[in-house]
Amino acid sequence: MQGFRKIGLGVLAMLASLNAYADYSWNFPLPATPMALDTLHVHNKFMTITGIIFIVVLAIMIYSIFAHRKSKSYKPVADKAPSTAVEIFWTLIPFAILLLIDFVIMGIPAYHSVIMMEDTRDKATMVIKITGSQWRWQYEYMDGDAKGIKFVSNLSTPKEQTEKGFQGVKDADYLLEVDNRLVLPVGEKVRVLMTATDVLHNWWVPQFGSSRVAVPGFLRETWVQVDRAGTYRGQCKELCGKGHGYMPIVVDAVPMEEFKVWVAAKKEELSKASAGADKEWTKEDLVATGKGVYEKNCAVCHQVSGAGLPPAFPALTGSKIANGPIFGADGKYLKDSHLDRVLNGVRVMPSWKALLNDTEIAAVITYERNALGNSVGDVLQPAQVKAARQ
Repeated sequence: MQGFRKIGLGVLAMLASLNAYADYSWNFPLPATPMALDTLHVHNKFMTITGIIFIVVLAIMIYSIFAHRKSKSYKPVADKAPSTAVEIFWTLIPFAILLLIDFVIMGIPAYHSVIMMEDTRDKATMVIKITGSQWRWQYEYMDGDAKGIKFVSNLSTPKEQTEKGFQGVKDADYLLEVDNRLVLPVGEKVRVLMTATDVLHNWWVPQFGSSRVAVPGFLRETWVQVDRAGTYRGQCKELCGKGHGYMPIVVDAVPMEEFKVWVAAKKEELSKASAGADKEWTKEDLVATGKGVYEKNCAVCHQVSGAGLPPAFPALTGSKIANGPIFGADGKYLKDSHLDRVLNGVRVMPSWKALLNDTEIAAVITYERNALGNSVGDVLQPAQVKAARQ
């Protein structure tokens, strides 16, 4: 009894704690899409039906237990069990009732929701391709005025805030902020093509009501139509590795006119980044740019110091790859060289040629060869990376 009393007091103390109610809610997040709204309606209808069944059955049980108890000298109606036919009849009656509820009252709304979820092409005005990688998202606008816009979205929460023992104040959107947000026009149906480069991922924003597993080598489909302007946040919902908790999603839903302004600005930004691949960079500029690229994309596996997490993620400090030659006598990059590994990936390391531009790849390789305890002294120019892609 002492043990049960302690457990009870512990539960009461936990429930009394204000922290236990920090993110407490009785319902789904406020729906922002037709799919999320329909899913919420179906959920509420199902919960109402199952709640009524539960209350009716429980009431019958409680009535039977108290009304027919021995202390009231209740006498059985018959001394022998009913016939097999009667038993079968009273088994089939509730079965038929539940069958009616499942296939008609609950089945029709569920069927409508499933059809809505799978209807990715009808009246879609935009197509976006989303690619999941450990541990970031790549967005590519496939048609319309935004066609050609392609960028990578990474966690932007400062690294020190994610480290054990951090004593400072964490950001308001801790682990839910990114450097590049996906921007969508309000009221437009957007067809979403989803895939992954390494393992299973799941692009999930709770207020959108859409969830689809991204499978390497396959294109999965879903759709989004955001009806209210605002900022919406989500995360990868598939357990995709050690960086799973560092793969947030942020979507800005804006009016169409504002979306067009963003498209023009983004295209100009990408054009400037592309133009940077044609100029000659100094070693200092490459190292400075590469440091930011490394800490944003590589430090999660190889660590900020370059020490790595062997054996899965080898150290870059003193590495034969990071300190070895890049090009052969013929001017072509060597197989298994530093550039080859970054461009094409190896084992759990992704192929970065689809995620980073020429300047970023040149900068991060130059940084890794001239920092993190390495001092090779050479420089890789963006033009060389551009030539290596071909």
